[in-house]
Amino acid sequence: MDLKAKIRNIEDFPEKGVIFRDITTLIKDPEAFEYVTDTLAERVKGQDIDMIVVLDARGFLFGSPVAYLLRKGIVPVRKKGKLPADVYHVEYQLEYGTGQLEMHKDAVKEGMRIAIFDDLLATGGTAKAACELVELAGAEVVSLNFVIELTDLGGRDALGGYDVFSLVQY
Repeated sequence: MDLKAKIRNIEDFPEKGVIFRDITTLIKDPEAFEYVTDTLAERVKGQDIDMIVVLDARGFLFGSPVAYLLRKGIVPVRKKGKLPADVYHVEYQLEYGTGQLEMHKDAVKEGMRIAIFDDLLATGGTAKAACELVELAGAEVVSLNFVIELTDLGGRDALGGYDVFSLVQY
């Protein structure tokens, strides 16, 4: 399936010079959404994972149906202040400043094998922070899985040492 044909490109969003890769056109297409979900599920099926970690917010869209198909639970990694119980937190670099991601301390147990899902890999900052959260809990990141990868931003290099997969590269 030609997934690039299912992704809308919006120029100069959120600022001039940026091409925003809009996945809303992909997820509204039932065949494309099914293809992405099935392909990602098949990818992690043999990785002997215990849990799926989904990144706020569009990672929820892709990791959750994969978790359902594989009969695994999901753990949300959220932006600061969105989770109600005790959390691990990690600060990471944004294009302009820093951000913070959090994960409940009781969500992932020591020794678990984790697959992480998000919609897009750009610089790798968010994904790297998610890996750090999982590792703070004593678990192992088995794979990082993305629908889209912006190859010229170096995210894969920033995630050296991790198994990184993306369906579409720009």
